[in-house]
Amino acid sequence: MEEFLRIITYIVCISAFVGANLAWLGWVERKGAGRLQRRTALKEVGPFGLLQPLADGLKLMSKQLHVPRDADRPLYMLAPVIAMVPMIMTFVVIPFNEGLVPRDFNMGLLVIFAFAALSVLALLLGGWASRNKYALISASRAVSQNIAYEIPMLLTAITVVMATGTMNLTEIVNQQAGTIIKWNFLRLDNSILMPVSFLIFFVCSVAETNRAPFDLGEAESELIAGFHTEYSGMGFGLFMMAEYGYILIGCCFTTILFLGGWHCPFGFYPGIHWFLIKTYFLIWVIVWIRWTFPRVTVWGLLNLSWMYLIPAALFNLILTGAFLKVF
Repeated sequence: MEEFLRIITYIVCISAFVGANLAWLGWVERKGAGRLQRRTALKEVGPFGLLQPLADGLKLMSKQLHVPRDADRPLYMLAPVIAMVPMIMTFVVIPFNEGLVPRDFNMGLLVIFAFAALSVLALLLGGWASRNKYALISASRAVSQNIAYEIPMLLTAITVVMATGTMNLTEIVNQQAGTIIKWNFLRLDNSILMPVSFLIFFVCSVAETNRAPFDLGEAESELIAGFHTEYSGMGFGLFMMAEYGYILIGCCFTTILFLGGWHCPFGFYPGIHWFLIKTYFLIWVIVWIRWTFPRVTVWGLLNLSWMYLIPAALFNLILTGAFLKVF
């Protein structure tokens, strides 16, 4: 009974945390865009526009979910669900603090990659089932982009696993306990290229979430709205919430692997507040990148991964193995 209540409590807390973030990360992005572009953003609905996400959600829920005449209806309806459910399931293995994790798997790192990989399937199904040529082109781009950037991302994660000797996320964080020099992105006792690993991983996490300047799957100036062109109402809403959810997951994952998780930079008062501070700082960096840099071309996007990031990640992996073997 006690274990059952514990699971229910975690489910409720995770649902509340994820729901609040999915709603107000849109507000953060729109306010950030306004600030970076020297204009006034949301300000009408609630103080500082804080109630705008609720108004947007109510509007989307009130809109009709229109299914195109020639669409594959079962796949069309299934795609937004596939985009949303694996994203929520991923939070089951994310440790926010010491002991604050619903399921502390020894293979937690592998679980995150497994669930995150399903997002590509949702994009492909959404574009294919819509029977829209622009949506299909967008889905093809998104699949090629995700395949290209998952490879260096996995290679970099393997580097961290080699350096720490575990795939348990809680253990990876505990090995970074202490001051900032103990964090993986600065540690020199397990690899001399950990800062490079951090940079590769963060760039790949931005590309994996289809964010500008890597948003070739949603290039509005070329492909209308991308793979969800034919979606309306909460079908569109689920895709948007899944995108913000994966941004949150990517920043949490980066914090766990490289930034010491819930540990303080100065070595005292660790806790969930430090985890959230680091995570939201990375989210703000992603927002800043989107509204600062122009979109790259599709060939530049793929060449960056295949010609530069993958060789760099492979070299980093080999050098880390040699460093661990020798020292």
